[in-house]
Amino acid sequence: MAEAHPVGFRWVMKAKERGATVIHVDPRFSRTSALADIWVPIRAGSDITFLGGIIHHVIENELFFREYVVHYTNASCILRDDYRDPEDNADGFFSGWNEATRNYSMQSWQYKGEGLSFPERDLTLQDRQCVFQKLKRHFARYTPEMVEKVCGIPPALFHKVADTLVRASGPDKTAAICYAVGWTQHSKGVQIIRTASILQLLLGNIGRPGGGILALRGHASIQGSTDIPTLYDILPGYLAMPLGGGEETLQKYLDAHTPKTGLWSNTPAYFISLLKAYYGERATPENDFGYNWIPKLTADHSFFEYLYDMADGKMEGMFLIGQNSAVGAPNSRFQRKSMAKLKWFVIRDMVETEPARFWRDSAEIERGELKTEEIETEVFFFPAAGHAEKEGAFTNTQRLLQWREKAVEPPGDCRSEAWFIHQLALRLIAKAKASDDPMDEPLRALDWWYPEDEFGEPKMEAVLAEINGWKTELQPNAEGILFGKDREGRHHHGPQVADYNELRADGSTACGAWIYSGVFSRDGVNKANARKSKDYLGHGWGFSWPSDRRIIYNRASAKPNGEPWSERKKLVWWESEKWTGIDVPDFKPTKHPDYRPEGNESGLDGHRGDAPFILHEDGLGWMYVPEGLQDGPMPTHYEPLESPVHNALYSRDTNPVVNWFTRGENRFAPPGDPRFPYVLTTYRLTEHHTGGGMTRFLSHLSELQPEMFVEMSPELARELKIDNSDYVCLVSLRGAIEARALVSRRIRPMKLNGKTVHQVAVPFHFGAAGPLRGNAANNLVAISGEPNVTIMESKALVCNIIPGRLPRGAAFLDWIERHAPQSGQPPNLHPEQPPLGAPSGGKFSRGHGKEGKTE
Repeated sequence: MAEAHPVGFRWVMKAKERGATVIHVDPRFSRTSALADIWVPIRAGSDITFLGGIIHHVIENELFFREYVVHYTNASCILRDDYRDPEDNADGFFSGWNEATRNYSMQSWQYKGEGLSFPERDLTLQDRQCVFQKLKRHFARYTPEMVEKVCGIPPALFHKVADTLVRASGPDKTAAICYAVGWTQHSKGVQIIRTASILQLLLGNIGRPGGGILALRGHASIQGSTDIPTLYDILPGYLAMPLGGGEETLQKYLDAHTPKTGLWSNTPAYFISLLKAYYGERATPENDFGYNWIPKLTADHSFFEYLYDMADGKMEGMFLIGQNSAVGAPNSRFQRKSMAKLKWFVIRDMVETEPARFWRDSAEIERGELKTEEIETEVFFFPAAGHAEKEGAFTNTQRLLQWREKAVEPPGDCRSEAWFIHQLALRLIAKAKASDDPMDEPLRALDWWYPEDEFGEPKMEAVLAEINGWKTELQPNAEGILFGKDREGRHHHGPQVADYNELRADGSTACGAWIYSGVFSRDGVNKANARKSKDYLGHGWGFSWPSDRRIIYNRASAKPNGEPWSERKKLVWWESEKWTGIDVPDFKPTKHPDYRPEGNESGLDGHRGDAPFILHEDGLGWMYVPEGLQDGPMPTHYEPLESPVHNALYSRDTNPVVNWFTRGENRFAPPGDPRFPYVLTTYRLTEHHTGGGMTRFLSHLSELQPEMFVEMSPELARELKIDNSDYVCLVSLRGAIEARALVSRRIRPMKLNGKTVHQVAVPFHFGAAGPLRGNAANNLVAISGEPNVTIMESKALVCNIIPGRLPRGAAFLDWIERHAPQSGQPPNLHPEQPPLGAPSGGKFSRGHGKEGKTE
């Protein structure tokens, strides 16, 4: 965190100055480790075992926050009798597994009875079918000894961490967990974070000041790009993308995604208001508010699927905006070769990054794998404005919208993303209106109303006004109308809504993202641009969704009876027949703590007065996930897709539902492959940013980190006869890179069940463009898809290290065939990897049917 998120780490140090204990868990000793009280070196990819060990310790020794757990979590909920756990046969599978389709049927994971809204509960936590007892049994083998065997963490160090965390939790204390892509970029990344959630729920650290789980983002608005997503499978505000084949009508969609109870019971209002924002007056009850114009999911439409289509010549063109897939994406060598199959390629960036020049000076050109004269791809490079050269909002890790004002005009032809998308949309809509093709109807229907400045730039506060939401009825003389006229000067909409509670399902409101509603309401104040903090939570500085709540689920900060858990940790409480406090209560304001539904209520009326987790149907924090996750209701240790060892806990080595993206150019090494004995992980430097486009082209940052390197332990260096700063080659089944050896005690050998395992670590910023050049670490990484979010596993793979320089030109191809032979081998070398054409697994399980090479 100190290296990749130095500004955020300032507050960690402030906490330490006030007596907080800082624990850092990382395969390598970094700047964070140097400032932490406890450093825990861990084998990359073994986090669930480590966290599961702490869960086991907390449960077995009855150290959990019992009153919090009993009332606020689903620990007491009774499960169906046909639920089966991976512990039942120690095979790593839950009930409902279908080997033919490589996915789970999840019915047996449900609560006993009908639905999730009103579960049967045992508040003594003694029923054998209750979640608590299942959780206890599930983690029973995650002992300190197992943690040492899997993670390489000695029991004494494990106990030190567990005891420290427990001491920092309870009615008068809280502890927070911070993570970043070191947890997400795994084949079970979602489940790693779920394990942390279980632990924090057991300790009572969710919904309370100083607690929680913070996802540290690698860019200023990564949170914003999931809230209003650049993702293929969700809509703004985390609304589900409609599915083709089963949700052909609006009613079918709403039936599938509207629970009886909880905040999501208002899905019709959120979704129809979004449709009204998209299509304006063209969205009517008669045409299902334009539902047929919304694209439908028919398969995995992730970037990796498009990459394979690109490689197979099935994709004509691509827009690459602010992304460097030739450096920052897995299996980068394959990425660059696939670009040559495009007919056209539009790139927007601040500098000429590797994708813009792959056709003339990439490593593949030098080696003869690609030939410039044979590449038909037409590349269009559009210079982009930097963050100080445009206005708009960033949303950071604490859900805080902060408005950024333009400091300077962008130079030359550089333009903002807003300008580019706006101008592109105007041209496409004009072409669609000149067409009578039914395929163009969704473009013709768009309500592209945005006012412009004199340069054709859309007014970003007008966009924010739409995101906040408004009444759709024209009321020209009403108060509270913001940007009420469109680009042509016509009246466009009515007054702003105050927040998401005013959204309706009848078409009378439009809203671009329900969770942001309230940021720019009828008072005309752009709250994202507020800069006068008035309390320690920061109210008055920016806007934290939803409704400027700084801590979500904050009903959990009070006892079941509504009193604060302690004076020191009070946040919201019940007083004078309403919820009040320092924060905006995340609860129905007048719901009494003793309120109990009868079992036939809907919405928030279906939740008890002591049910803080209002997004869930049952109002409870989920230690066990009865629906929604593709790879199981509880976290389970699986080895990384490439690992030097087999799974010590289950007969199944890897996550059964993971998408391997099987292909000849994307092979995986089998467990314990002697050709690739070392664990490799990637990380970020303070001096460089992601794919390097913003930093490698700057001389002062290049001086600070001038060259690609690999960190290795002195023990491994001696074994391989490598001296500090020697050139070495790292090789995997996807490719090879050259780096300088950084021999350091910051990374150390580990003992795993008596076997010595060496880990090495490389930064991932370097590439072939700009004044500072080096091999891309992601040349080594495989393409894979975690089953819930389709993220790749770049934090735990295997490699070999060969002293010396990497051969240049055509000699490289002979060299890599010797050290990572591919010829004559099947694409699925790993025994658990499905063959070419097998179902991909998960919610979009289907046969890939990829062409690709098999030799």
